[in-house]
Amino acid sequence: MKNWPSQVIPVILLALLAGFSFWLQRAVDREEPKPSAKLRHDPDAYAENFVVRRFDNTGKVKYRLTSPYLVHYGDDDSSELKSPTLISFRPDSPPVTVTSDRATVTAKGETIFLRDNVSVTRAALPDRAEMVARMPDLTANPDAGTAFTQSPVEITQGQSWIKGVGAQLDNNASTFVLQSQVTGLYIRPRATP
Repeated sequence: MKNWPSQVIPVILLALLAGFSFWLQRAVDREEPKPSAKLRHDPDAYAENFVVRRFDNTGKVKYRLTSPYLVHYGDDDSSELKSPTLISFRPDSPPVTVTSDRATVTAKGETIFLRDNVSVTRAALPDRAEMVARMPDLTANPDAGTAFTQSPVEITQGQSWIKGVGAQLDNNASTFVLQSQVTGLYIRPRATP
């Protein structure tokens, strides 16, 4: 019994060392909590060759949005499109077609952010050549029939051209207003016999 205290001290020290090692391991290996799927910007749905049509109050197609590939994100309910085409229809006017390499559509489809090689084309009329506007980006509100950009814009119609920075488009009024640094060349079309 004389050696009992000398045998207990090493056991207590080993137990303290093991407890400290266990605590240190847990403190170092603490994993970060993984955010829920609602907080991450992960795709939750894919679609190929999709078409969305919006109708006006009379039942006529107001606009059509198509894309060969769509990725939907659940966290903000947005969608990413590849090579989208937006065609806006108006009675007694030629259709206006907007294309780009990529686009982002907001949750309810109210706003479409078109990026990379954006082209806006108004079909030709018997007395007017086709009009094509090119820009790097465009923000469209298809329900309102409006769009805008702060980027450089180049518009061609027949042999005429005009360039500027920033533009406001209103399909309801058939207007395309350049905001600044506007230059151009107008060539009168030849009269057809």
